This record gives sequence, C-alpha cells and structure tokens, in this order.
Amino acid sequence: MSTSPPKFIPPCRPINTKLLPRGVVWLHEPKLDGYRLQIVKKGGQVRLYSRGGHDWTRRMPCLAKALQDLACRSAVLDGELILHDRRGRPHFNGLSAAIRRSEPELTVYVFDLMHCDGADLRSLPLTERKRRLARLVARAKIPCLNLLHAFDDGAALFKWCEVYELEGIVSKRRDASYQSGECKNWRTVKTSAWREANRERWHLFEGQD
Repeated sequence: MSTSPPKFIPPCRPINTKLLPRGVVWLHEPKLDGYRLQIVKKGGQVRLYSRGGHDWTRRMPCLAKALQDLACRSAVLDGELILHDRRGRPHFNGLSAAIRRSEPELTVYVFDLMHCDGADLRSLPLTERKRRLARLVARAKIPCLNLLHAFDDGAALFKWCEVYELEGIVSKRRDASYQSGECKNWRTVKTSAWREANRERWHLFEGQD
C-alpha cells in the first residue's frame, strides 16, 4: 500500500563501543564529523531536518533546492551534512559559518533510505535499503549529494580513519531493520587520533552519539 512519507523520522542512533564488531554480519562506514541531516522529499518540495527534528530548510535554501532534483516522487533519506577542508576531510569547526554564508560548499553524504515513492523501507534489511539508495543517488547526479560507501573490512577502514584523523567508524548489521532511537545494531568506535585532536569535545560527549 502506497503511503506519503512522514514529516520526520527520529533517526537511528548508534551506541558507543570501544571494540570493533567483527564478523561477516557487519558493514562498516567512516563516521563523518558534521551534522546529522534528514532529507524529506514530497512532490517538488524538500525539507531538511536536524537530528532532533528541527526544520533547517530555511537555513540551507540552496541545498534544499538542489535536492529537489532527486529522481523520485517522495523519499526520506538519512545522512550527514559536512564541510570539506583543503585536504578533503570534514571540517566541523567551519560548518556553522558555512551555513550562515548560504552554504554553497556544503555536502551531504547519505547512508540510509527509509521511505521512497510511497513505500516504507524501514523493515527491509540494511543491504537492501542501501542498494535502493545507491540507485537513487546515481540517478540524481546532484553535485552536493554523495553516497557514503560501506566496507566489509572494518579493521582496515578503522586504520585508514586513524591515519586521516577522522572521527571513527560506524558498524551496522547487514540484516538489521531501521530503528529509531539508540540501537545496538549500529555501533560507533572513535579513533584515538580524533579523540586527541578533540579532547574537550570528546569528554563532553563521551557516552553519547
């Protein structure tokens, strides 16, 4: 049965862990240091929501307009809003200022698709949602919209994130449905390099995500 997309879906929140989950049931993604962003498209209109459900559309009108070109009638996508630094890494400290400058350089990396063209996809396995998401992003060809790729080898990805001083990785069960709120099927491991560079932030937010 076809249904309209909800106004906002409370996002899935990974738990913080110190050990990397192992086994073939897990997929692993780099954790980007930015703002969680939910994209809701309905017809020709796009709304942008923060992690807490605040409507940020008016704060980022250029981004909302660009995302109207998504090749679907309706959709709800989960992602991360970031600003790249000169080395191509997420630049968290400059993100707020970039939004105030009308955000022409902002980028969204999407990693989940919860609703598309009237179908609620949350009960599907993660791998199927990602397959549909990859197809949607590829068709769209929107410069500010990127697919966040997932990897089988979590240990290798974690080492790569350490080298480039990224925040860490998020490990997700391949067979898991999308669940709002804190979920053990999504797990975050922070890199020591990021924690050292952001010592005050890390102690402030430790135990949260």
